Amino acid sequence: MKEEDTNRMEIALLTDVGKKRTNNQDFVNHFVNRSGMPLIVLADGMGGHRAGNIASEMAVTDLGAAWVDTQIDSVNGVRDWFAEHLEAENKKIHEVGQSDEYKGMGTTLEAIAIIGNQAIYAHIGDSRIGLVRGEEYKQLTSDHSLVNALLKAGQITVEEAERHPQRNIITQSIGQKDEIQPDFGMVSLESGDYLLLNSDGLTNMISGSDIYDIVTSDISLADKAATLIRFANNAGGLDNITVALVHMNEEEVE
Repeated sequence: MKEEDTNRMEIALLTDVGKKRTNNQDFVNHFVNRSGMPLIVLADGMGGHRAGNIASEMAVTDLGAAWVDTQIDSVNGVRDWFAEHLEAENKKIHEVGQSDEYKGMGTTLEAIAIIGNQAIYAHIGDSRIGLVRGEEYKQLTSDHSLVNALLKAGQITVEEAERHPQRNIITQSIGQKDEIQPDFGMVSLESGDYLLLNSDGLTNMISGSDIYDIVTSDISLADKAATLIRFANNAGGLDNITVALVHMNEEEVE
């Protein structure tokens, strides 16, 4: 568990292997650049043997190492930085994945930088970023998955999507041969907001209403992260489960 409390925001990170897997292919960390701007990166790796573990750790750690060396303090600066560094990492992981040992290696990636009250994010794969504000938990990202593509095309229903045998197949990942096309977004944060980054091991197991109830409950941020994971494990814990929670403190946001 990693918990950090700055004046205006609090961050809690937690990962768990779940109930069925023997190794944890998820990775999450939090970095601060020379301008004091935070970046949170979460990745869910894939590939046989240890390839998934290495892909997720490499993506998070490489991006973090690059971020801490920057002085970026503007929204445009973050966007440009994301575009450049995500593709560089894609190429790097693709090259490593050419060896027999790491065949098929790749990873999802969620990255979010907070500049003042603006959260700028990048998304690849089927991990998620969501916002809890007021009475609602709202998913900000749209999964890059086969099932979501079928759903958007109206070929399957939401109920069918939840049970679909191929719901693990993603249509984009860091480490693919082709250039990635990340989704970028931005949200203006208000006091009391929560941001949630998570691997699919959470959202495949528990509902949005459970997420909302836990995140808005009257316990510490670290306990909220632990409770989210406990609920996912109680529901079966079929995959690794990773969460990053950010809380914008009530009094500090302008």
